[in-house]
Amino acid sequence: MFNKVKPSSSSHYPSYSPMSASAIQGQLLEVTVVGCNKLKDTEWISRQDPYVFLEYGSTKFRTRTCTDGGKNPIFQEKFVFTLIEGMRELSVLVWNSNTVTFDDFIGSGKVPLQKALSEGYDDTPWPIQDKRGRHAGEVRLIIHYANAKKPAKAHAPSAPSYASVPPYLAPPPVASYPSASYPPAPHYPSYPPNSAAYPPTQHHQPAAAAYPPTYPPQSVYPPPPTQQGPYYYMPGAYPPAPYPPPY
Repeated sequence: MFNKVKPSSSSHYPSYSPMSASAIQGQLLEVTVVGCNKLKDTEWISRQDPYVFLEYGSTKFRTRTCTDGGKNPIFQEKFVFTLIEGMRELSVLVWNSNTVTFDDFIGSGKVPLQKALSEGYDDTPWPIQDKRGRHAGEVRLIIHYANAKKPAKAHAPSAPSYASVPPYLAPPPVASYPSASYPPAPHYPSYPPNSAAYPPTQHHQPAAAAYPPTYPPQSVYPPPPTQQGPYYYMPGAYPPAPYPPPY
């Protein structure tokens, strides 16, 4: 009898179901090195100058050196790898650049690619370890795979159907009643009547005036007398009497 050994749950890397990550041969994988966090410091006096080294199969890439990057260098560099069937992890190494002596090894780690190959994207920060297996910081990567087969999105729930509401029915037709019969209207003669049965109407014109009017009409009063010279009027006298002029 053999005892069944339960798998250890203390593994750092999450497990993903082997789904649509097959047929990756020759596909392209984009890896962006964002930076590092809380790196082990290998310098005693000055600030260290880190750089990151990526390796996948026989393909190797190196970032620029972040001068005086210290424990938290920033790179923001993107690299493109050609995928190989059967290889599901990427190796990452961090070094400190020296000008006089050899470069100092800071730490290394393995980056699984299963999540990126199945979901198309992974931005998980990955820890690295030094030569003694101690924690030496972490590397921030953004991995993008454009040919991932993403699961279909769930459809939004449809609106509830209201079956209890009866459908609209047209109103019943109005009953028709037989129209009542009435006697026909009597025939009346057309108006106006024929004018030939009546004598024509005679119109009388007013007679002209016997005497034509005289223009202008003559006055019945005599004309006023003509004044022959200067006259002087005495008070209280009417009409005025002629009075000889004084000398």
